[in-house]
Amino acid sequence: MKISFSSISKSISESQLTLILSVLVGVITGCAAVLLRELIHIVGNFVWGTLTTGILAWVKFIAPAVGMLLSLLIVRYLVRDNIGHGVTRVLKAVSRNNSNIKPHNTWSSLLTSALTISFGGSVGAEAPIVYTGAAIGSNIGRKAGLSYKNITILLGCGAAAAVAGIFKAPMAGVLFTLEILLFNISMSSIIPLLISSVTAAAISYLHQGRAVTFAAGIEDYMLGNIPYYILLGLVGGFMSLYFIRSTLSLEDRLKKYKNPYLRWLICSVGLCSLIFLFPPLFGEGYEPLGQVLAGKPSEMLSSKMVFGSLTEYKWFVPIFFTAVMFLKVPAMSFTNAGGGVGGTFGPTLIVGGMAGFVFSRIINLSGFHALPESNFALVGMAALMAGVMQAPMTAIFLIAEITGGYSLLFPLIIASVVSYATIRVFEPYSIYSKRLAVAGDLLTHDSDQAVLTLLNTGDFVEKDFETVGVNDTLGVLVDRVSHCKRNLFPVIDDKGHICGVISLDDIREVMFNQDLYNALCVYNLMREVPVIVEVHEHMDSVMEKFEQSGAWNLPVVDEDSRYLGFISKSKIFSSYRERLHQVSSE
Repeated sequence: MKISFSSISKSISESQLTLILSVLVGVITGCAAVLLRELIHIVGNFVWGTLTTGILAWVKFIAPAVGMLLSLLIVRYLVRDNIGHGVTRVLKAVSRNNSNIKPHNTWSSLLTSALTISFGGSVGAEAPIVYTGAAIGSNIGRKAGLSYKNITILLGCGAAAAVAGIFKAPMAGVLFTLEILLFNISMSSIIPLLISSVTAAAISYLHQGRAVTFAAGIEDYMLGNIPYYILLGLVGGFMSLYFIRSTLSLEDRLKKYKNPYLRWLICSVGLCSLIFLFPPLFGEGYEPLGQVLAGKPSEMLSSKMVFGSLTEYKWFVPIFFTAVMFLKVPAMSFTNAGGGVGGTFGPTLIVGGMAGFVFSRIINLSGFHALPESNFALVGMAALMAGVMQAPMTAIFLIAEITGGYSLLFPLIIASVVSYATIRVFEPYSIYSKRLAVAGDLLTHDSDQAVLTLLNTGDFVEKDFETVGVNDTLGVLVDRVSHCKRNLFPVIDDKGHICGVISLDDIREVMFNQDLYNALCVYNLMREVPVIVEVHEHMDSVMEKFEQSGAWNLPVVDEDSRYLGFISKSKIFSSYRERLHQVSSE
């Protein structure tokens, strides 16, 4: 559907148009969040209520593999694009693609994640809906002809609305966008985020009612339990470190299998085996988490399970859920690497809830102290989120909003801050930003670094320099000088590789002596190039080379080291000032 805003934009400012569009983004994204939940519910009921009954009961053991395969086929043959790790891709779009996200992302992540999760894939729906919301905001902003800055704001509006809509948590939606996605944003730019977030949450309330997402059996916190909340924060920090490094490492290892169907087979065997042994690993895992928060963890255990005969032992429950806590990470990695589409948001909550419950149950069984297990499960969720996402404010307010746990605000703050401080000692980047940081594609709160990240070296290559061959004579060079307005001449060999450079100052004393035109060779006149820039090199590295060499122009080569042109420091500075205005506060 084509959207035209030309008549509206003539009568109002771009900032005002952005405010109006933030409402539209909130409405559409809120509906998308509701639709995703409904799709997961409807498809799940069909699969588990129809296909896996009677003679087809065995299908339930391979259903997660089927869901992964369906998603893989849709992505491979219909979408034809990589749509996994939605939040990371949103970050990359902001830093490397002018906040432009492809139109298919407004539906592709939603559809494939619904199939993955409803069939039993052990991932969350939050990252796909964030990607969907960001795509909605980005595409509406582009259709309206907005600037990069306001397209980015609408992208953030979509992400905030997605979190608010999926969790009925408007404050968490705004904080998620501010802490994780958008840096260097002005106070006035927060207004559209609030509008979209509240709008999406309202739509979610209208559809699902005002009840909180997780009904927890919360007790008032006691000051005597504060040392244990501090310890839980430390546990959360180290579990976050395990979560981040194990996830990235396992996915990287699985991606070494280049054949997607072989990788799907390997991941399917791993995932289905884990779910068979530990049923709480099935799907998002919110049902067992809800039982833990309600103080009924034993209801998730059955004598029909593989380890069912051990349920009578009091230590079996914490041991079993410890295994679930650690195995949720490989189950999630198998799902994503095997072709499924889902995020780490939900699994982070699951692992955190299990960590808090196991921690408090062990303390209780040991007789050291009596701890409220539901409280600690809830606080554990915040501790893991603060560490894995490195977003403590989001963690505090999201958990308070989705559980109604505002009475535990003090313990939530303590555990989140301790967890965040702990993981920062070992890991400076979140699970969303680590790969981007390694590749140099991450925007930061540092305005200078953010601008350099937004600039692409290839956009600054100037190609109007006359080249001369390394074996050409002075006469040939003088002829080039007479036809060129530049005073710099790159010297290249037969293969197109740059060998050196000649400036007018280098030949001023001999260029009018015609007796030397055939006697002198370019090779004898050129000087060595101080440093070479690669066309895809990151701008911070390029600027470092300018600083070290003292040059104002540096040659640029392609992947095969062939000469392309020159890059100018003055041109970069001019673009830098323009970009700085875009990313800085109003």
